[in-house]
Amino acid sequence: MAVQTASSIDRVTELLGDEAESLLGHRSTTVDASTLHLPGPDFVDRIYAQTDRNNQVLRNLQGLFDHGRLGGTGYVSILPVDQGIEHSAGASFAPNPRYFDPENIVELAHEGGCNAVASTLGVLGAVSRKWAHKIPFIVKINHNELLRLPNQFDQVEFSSVKRAWELGATGVGATIYFGSEQSTRQLVEIARAFEEAHRLGMYTVLWCYLRNSGFKKDGVDYHVAADLTAQANHLGVTIEADIIKQKLPENNGGYTAIGGGYGKTHKLVYEQLTTDHPIDLTRYQVLNCYSGRAGLINSGGASSGASDLAEAVKTAVINKRAGGTGLISGRKAFQRPVEEGVALLNAIQDVYLDPQITIA
Repeated sequence: MAVQTASSIDRVTELLGDEAESLLGHRSTTVDASTLHLPGPDFVDRIYAQTDRNNQVLRNLQGLFDHGRLGGTGYVSILPVDQGIEHSAGASFAPNPRYFDPENIVELAHEGGCNAVASTLGVLGAVSRKWAHKIPFIVKINHNELLRLPNQFDQVEFSSVKRAWELGATGVGATIYFGSEQSTRQLVEIARAFEEAHRLGMYTVLWCYLRNSGFKKDGVDYHVAADLTAQANHLGVTIEADIIKQKLPENNGGYTAIGGGYGKTHKLVYEQLTTDHPIDLTRYQVLNCYSGRAGLINSGGASSGASDLAEAVKTAVINKRAGGTGLISGRKAFQRPVEEGVALLNAIQDVYLDPQITIA
């Protein structure tokens, strides 16, 4: 059952500062919320149970949605810690060396009231007998390894679906770098892996990230463009990702800016389905997740220091009001003292627990 938040809308308003009125008062006129499949306590019964997922997948999805402080709401808060590979252990854990120990990662997710912890085979395998029955495990089966010279950006398999199943995981996660030279290979690998995961009864979470130097043009980074990230989402749900992880959109018009015959788009995407408001841009991401049939969770982003709490709450407000399913936040939580990390995770969850923060 959900734990009622002790905080008020006043705290969220304070953290949002000058953006509070724009973010909390916005009413979307692009895609009407009534046309979306929105999160709720009955989401597994209402949406996933209508699919080709087997009973074991449905059971594990229900377990995910029922766990932690957000249990029973239809929203999720996940702690992801795969940065020891993705960014190097030193870069990730030097600010708080206790997280070189895998158990402290899992404990943070547990104490922080998260629905699940997502990490590497090594991290979760190291403590699986103690923790796999206490909090849902999501094993990330592929990673980008940076110990090459020169650096190479490619997601390669570090684990198998069967191995994740054997250690007690209820779900598997993976990344595809859409737009990269290796994206076709990654797409084939992960499509097959997700098929196996569903067959074994595990749900699937896909990091739908963009990666190509061509997505940066005239000083603008279109890796976070609403139109491009939304299409990555659409590719992700096509291979039956149950939950999509995506970066919060920061701009739009990636297709038109890149030009040169790249991809295809439509003028109505920009004239009717989006505006420049961050909630509307994120709603377009939700729309491309089969109108919300696959849950959209946005990334909490890198740690910026003192502004982390405000940034995390802002992202949660945007995701919730857009029709998203929750937040996945790692570095902002684990690169600080434990008590502060727990408080940050709880602040994110409080946004989803607060009935005054409604769908736009």
